[in-house]
This record gives sequence, structure tokens and C-alpha cells, in this order.
Amino acid sequence: MQRRFILKLAAALGAVSLFAMNAAHAEDTIKVGVTGGPHAQIMDVVKTVAAKNGLNIKIVEFSDYVQPNAALASGDLDANSYQHDPYLQAQVKDRGYKLIRIADTVTYPMGIYSKKLKTLAELQPGAKIAVPNDPTNGGRALLLLQKQGLIKLRADAGLKATPLDIVENPKKLKIVELDAAQIPRSLGDVDAAAINTNFAMEAGLKPKQDAIAIEDPKGPYVNIIAIREADRNKPWVAKLVAAYHSPEVKQFIDNKFGGSVITAW
Repeated sequence: MQRRFILKLAAALGAVSLFAMNAAHAEDTIKVGVTGGPHAQIMDVVKTVAAKNGLNIKIVEFSDYVQPNAALASGDLDANSYQHDPYLQAQVKDRGYKLIRIADTVTYPMGIYSKKLKTLAELQPGAKIAVPNDPTNGGRALLLLQKQGLIKLRADAGLKATPLDIVENPKKLKIVELDAAQIPRSLGDVDAAAINTNFAMEAGLKPKQDAIAIEDPKGPYVNIIAIREADRNKPWVAKLVAAYHSPEVKQFIDNKFGGSVITAW
């Protein structure tokens, strides 16, 4: 009887131990959403670094800016790394997401590109300029156009400026609003376009070489890692941030992108 009891106890303890190991493994495996191009490439290096510290990252790639936050909010992702903070804050306000910023990642200076022009001075009256159709990146593009002296916005327009905020447009430029990810494919249909650097690079454009105007990298548009607010104290969060901010990731970014993508930590 005593031997039988000991065997049953050992089996029970073994099952508990196996359950605990599986639970621990589950806690150390996370899904991180990214957009294609540099964000995905960088996260692949982060994944390698994180694995050394017991964190398994499954990378989920998206082709637009809307779905990664929706997937994070619904629990299909544990984190995402693809957006700047103004975009996250707009999504939180507009959609009620309980998402927070936990770390800065990189900066992608937005550029203006053209297949028809070599300089912005060549823009003719009535020329078409494509800009992203989401509020934060659209406003960012308009601020860049203003910085180049092409338009003037209302003084109180802020980061979410829209074409309705344009108060001066000497060349009567036509602002064409398109999905950010689709703009590189439409570059031949317009005279110039403001393109987010991750999508520009994915399309084979080199910001330093091909942009006819480019944003100052020291601005409010630093990209971030976002998670659900309820997860802020989970152990994997610190591991994810440490892996991203590692020397290996910084070296990869500096070597791979040649200054087109700038680390922000």
C-alpha cells in the first residue's frame, strides 16, 4: 500500500511539474505584430537576442497600419512594433483601445519622392501630391510640405492637420489622400508623394538617395513598442525591451540601413 501511494504521489508531482513547465513556457512565448520591411527585419534580430534570455518571439507581419492595433487590443498579439506615438494616441482616443507605449525604438524620417521631378522647385501649378490618409501620418506629411514652403497650415492645426487646414496654397497643389502602404505603388500616378520610410524602403526606395525632401529626424514621430495596459508588469515586457535595446540590435540597424533608420534609445 505504501509503495502504491508513493508511486501515485510521484506521478501526481510529475504531472504538476510538467504543467508548471508548460505554463512557464507559455508565459515566455509572445506574439509581436510588425509591418513589412525594416520593422520586420529589426524584430527578427530582436527575436534572436530575446531567445538567449528565454523569451520566444513569434513575429506576425501586417501590410497596413490599422490591423496591428486591433489585433493587439483583441488579444491576438501580445505587443506590436510598427507605429509612432502620435498614431497610437490617436487610435487610443478614436477606438478606445487600452494600449500603452512601453519603449522607444527607431525613427524613420518621412520623405517626399517623385518619379517625375528632381526637386520640389519643379512642381507645376495644380500638381498632385499624395499623402497618407490616416490622421497622424497625413498631418505629418502636410507639416513636411509646409516645412518645404509649399503650403501654409492654420497655426492651431497641430500634428493632426488635414487638407482642410491649408490656408495658403500658392501653386494650388492637389492633395491626394491614399492608404500609407499603397502610396509607393501610386508614385507614378502623382507628381510627388510623402511616403513613410518603412514603406519607401520596402518598395526599394533609398531615403537618403531618392527623397527630394526629407523630414528632420529630431521630431515627435519616434516609433514605439505598444502592449495592452493590463500587461505592463508581466516579466516578458522587460525582456522584450531589453532585447530591442541591445547592442546587437543597434549595430544591425546602423549597418543595415545606413542612417535611413535611426535608433531612438
